[in-house]
Amino acid sequence: MKQIVLFASGSGSNVENIAHYFRDNPKINISCVLTNKRDAQVIDRCNRLKINVLFFNRTAFYETDCVLSILKTFDPDLIVLAGFLWKVPEKLIDAFPNRIINIHPALLPKYGGKGMYGFKVHQMVKENKEEKTGITIHYVNNAYDEGAVIHQAETSILQTDTPETIAEKVHRLEYEHFPKIIEKLLL
Repeated sequence: MKQIVLFASGSGSNVENIAHYFRDNPKINISCVLTNKRDAQVIDRCNRLKINVLFFNRTAFYETDCVLSILKTFDPDLIVLAGFLWKVPEKLIDAFPNRIINIHPALLPKYGGKGMYGFKVHQMVKENKEEKTGITIHYVNNAYDEGAVIHQAETSILQTDTPETIAEKVHRLEYEHFPKIIEKLLL
């Protein structure tokens, strides 16, 4: 059975979507969700879904091997960043080469890099009068949003769209494509 470990910092809607997608799949299991926010909504979702969830702090992530040890215990086939906002340390990338993926709410290389996440991206897309946006699923490397692209999906933007409606369109793409790409990478 293939094992997935997810990282999340926020509400966990992608975590829940991925959990529902793989719920009845005998070949893929979500071992654990790791979060860096003690009050993240993803914790409530994981409790409801009966998925192990662990909290860690900045020291455990960057200054010790605590998170690395936890990951090695689970021996994941894939580590999935699903709304996780911290830069992954090099020691994790080196320990799990080409096994850490991220989803970004834009068509990289546009609107990527440090500080470009979530609603900020959608606001910038609107301000710049883009005609399309989308998602990029990519491998994680040592630079924000610069890992090799695995998959992109796009949606058109209407003049009447707001950052909120753009966010809704992008979320639909995330929910549709992210689990399928995870499955494709694992099987």
